[in-house]
Amino acid sequence: MFPAMPYLRWIDGRPATATYDLGSSDLRPDTPTDGVVPRPLAGYEDPPTDASLREQLAAAYGVTPEEVLVTAGATHANFLAEVTALSLTDGDDSDDVSETTAEGADSSTDSEPQVLVEKPGYQPLTATAASLGANVNRFLRPPDDDYRLSPTRVENAVTDEFALVTVTNRHNPSGRLTTRETLTAVARVAADAGGFLLVDEVYAPYVGTAGTTGDTAGDPQSATDGTATARTAFGGVTAAGLPNTVTTGSLTKFYGLGGLRIGWLIAPTRFVARARTVATHVPAVAEPSRVLARRALHHEERLAERQRALLAENHDRLSSFVADRGDLSGTVHAGSSFALLAHESADGDTVAERAWDEGLLVVPGRFFDRTESFRLSLGRDAEEVAGGLRVLGDVLDAV
Repeated sequence: MFPAMPYLRWIDGRPATATYDLGSSDLRPDTPTDGVVPRPLAGYEDPPTDASLREQLAAAYGVTPEEVLVTAGATHANFLAEVTALSLTDGDDSDDVSETTAEGADSSTDSEPQVLVEKPGYQPLTATAASLGANVNRFLRPPDDDYRLSPTRVENAVTDEFALVTVTNRHNPSGRLTTRETLTAVARVAADAGGFLLVDEVYAPYVGTAGTTGDTAGDPQSATDGTATARTAFGGVTAAGLPNTVTTGSLTKFYGLGGLRIGWLIAPTRFVARARTVATHVPAVAEPSRVLARRALHHEERLAERQRALLAENHDRLSSFVADRGDLSGTVHAGSSFALLAHESADGDTVAERAWDEGLLVVPGRFFDRTESFRLSLGRDAEEVAGGLRVLGDVLDAV
């Protein structure tokens, strides 16, 4: 149970030792601080004490505080979401251990609950569900369909034991942004099957213009801009408020505040109440992190302006780099600073290994179910990004 996850084991320590980090997907132009207060928050005052972090998040998503659970990062939020979804679809809605049977077991069935996870996808989302005893099945977001999220593919993969379907938005690793219309259709599939939709939205704020509602090219579910149903949080599309839907987010990726380990879960009140009970079994959120997160959200517009400028610059650099290389294939989606790319004569491991030999970090695609590819992420300042792309160009010329 809970074996080591190859991607997390592989990436551990590499960003700190790389000369050029084009593997980490967070937007972090500043060098790490030695103090308690992250550099982006230095000089900002704390907000008034009349609004809690939970209330700030509720306001950002347009939900009630009872639909919000603050967590120790998005990984914590996803873990709680998976455990909660499995327990609720298994008929366990009890907060009292005395309600288990005399033999110490609950009233669950013998069949394993089904969890559907997109492919390609982020490895921990499959590994955690499997470690929890779920039967993990995959549905495709194929490259020849530009990694589109298809409600029909989800529906065709559902079984009688269905409990949860998990997607990322933006899609990790391709960077494609899905509209709320399409997410609504997937949520309907999940609800009709008696389960839940989990949308990891850590990359949703990665948009060139706040309020962007998602990619529409080649997506019949997104033939319009979705004005009637569009809903955003932190500048990007969100699935929050959809039936049987759980969304997770954090301050790590877009805001570059990973040291705070602050995330959240947005879900229907009943789901959050159960998740709060589950959360008592794992470490709680540190109070200093909670205080600094309140400061970040109080000044969110100013922080976002800075981050969105970096995002736009790095998106343009990434787009230009890929466009200028005839030996690379892959799409750089609008507003994204990361993409899943393939070289014409070398697989993802070869590119990543040769790059690492030169002090450059990129991520092999095998960790995202695409062995022929590698993920390239531009989240650092202009100098590091430019240096890293020069090294990568030399590596690609030599393979």
